[in-house]
Amino acid sequence: MRPRLIMIACAAMTAVFPGLFATASASDNSQSVQLGPRPFFLVNDMEDGELKNELRRCAKGPFKKTDFSIGHRGAALQFPEHTKESYEAAARMGAGILECDVTFTKDKELVCRHAQNDLHTTTNILAIPELAAKCTKPFTPATFDASGNLLTRATAECRTSDITLAEFKTLRGKMDASNPRARTVEEYLGGTANFRTDLYAGPTSGTLLTHKESIELFKKLGVKMTPELKSPSVAMPFDGFSQEDFAQKMIDEYKEARVSPKKVFPQSFSIDDVLYWVRYEPAFGKQAVYLDDAETVADLPDAATLASYKTMGINIVAPPTFALLDLDAGGNIVPSEYARNAKAADLDIITWTLERSGILADGNNGFYFQTIDSAIKREGDVMKVLDVLAKDVGIRGVFADWAATVTYYANCKGL
Repeated sequence: MRPRLIMIACAAMTAVFPGLFATASASDNSQSVQLGPRPFFLVNDMEDGELKNELRRCAKGPFKKTDFSIGHRGAALQFPEHTKESYEAAARMGAGILECDVTFTKDKELVCRHAQNDLHTTTNILAIPELAAKCTKPFTPATFDASGNLLTRATAECRTSDITLAEFKTLRGKMDASNPRARTVEEYLGGTANFRTDLYAGPTSGTLLTHKESIELFKKLGVKMTPELKSPSVAMPFDGFSQEDFAQKMIDEYKEARVSPKKVFPQSFSIDDVLYWVRYEPAFGKQAVYLDDAETVADLPDAATLASYKTMGINIVAPPTFALLDLDAGGNIVPSEYARNAKAADLDIITWTLERSGILADGNNGFYFQTIDSAIKREGDVMKVLDVLAKDVGIRGVFADWAATVTYYANCKGL
């Protein structure tokens, strides 16, 4: 393309998406922040009103990194989770904090994976015969009746604890998915949701990382870190490696890398892990995050329980998004009883996970929007949800599978 045509094309794109090429200020110590078209699409899709007008006025940027925007497993909406490429994409979109979910290999080395037993859906391990043979449960194809109706689903289970660190490092990350109707390994490794993409999951990408490597990458990217100690799939202690050893080893790797505790937000769904850090690593435990695994409103802790967390030394809770939101008599999104009780207990709140529900306008948005689904009518309503979470609930940050959405809102609101 000729230089003049390139200039015209860039000008045209800037007119449509004014912040597309906006960058961070020169004072930032990391790479420039580039949001791409999605946040602008979402703002344009909002129903007309004061919030839409306010967000539109921010379109020219500049945009900068913000701790309000937390990269959930990196940028898992389109990149294989917990890979170098996924983390770099989230940082490029302005996530000020990145997450490495931490588990361990057969030789007790820490690596970034969402679960100890997810290698069969998040990597290519089943396509490597010598490693597939080491999986806890080998691939079993689906079975069908004579009419082609599914009788049994295709299954497999491959754990990080099935292989050594050296073997783990030969794997490539892929989008977290599987095909339950698969008759072959190749079919099983498919199944990516239609709102995601395999475009960034090719044979030269999907670079897996150890926990130590994630720390060094995050330091290079200039972001803070929120490692989550994952519940092991194996019985503990594992070959003499206790749960306490696991919790301590994770913190030790930050200390060895000379990372300030102020830049680390260790997380766990186990209160025992969190209390271990509070007691034995108070500098890190001060901002340890207790994750709430409630499936429904009925599972949420009451006011007295939330108050007890504070007494124990827990300062930050992280429930799923639905737990913080409710609808008033007029159908407006408002803070939930849980949200009010957590604030009354003087607990900081982080929530998860935005941009994980696919298309919102279809009226069937699942787990994360279960308490407010009837109020979600269009894709742009994600910005309305963010506004209630930030302004009315008062969260300190939100995990997102696509950080640019949260970064745009946070910059516009000065968060």
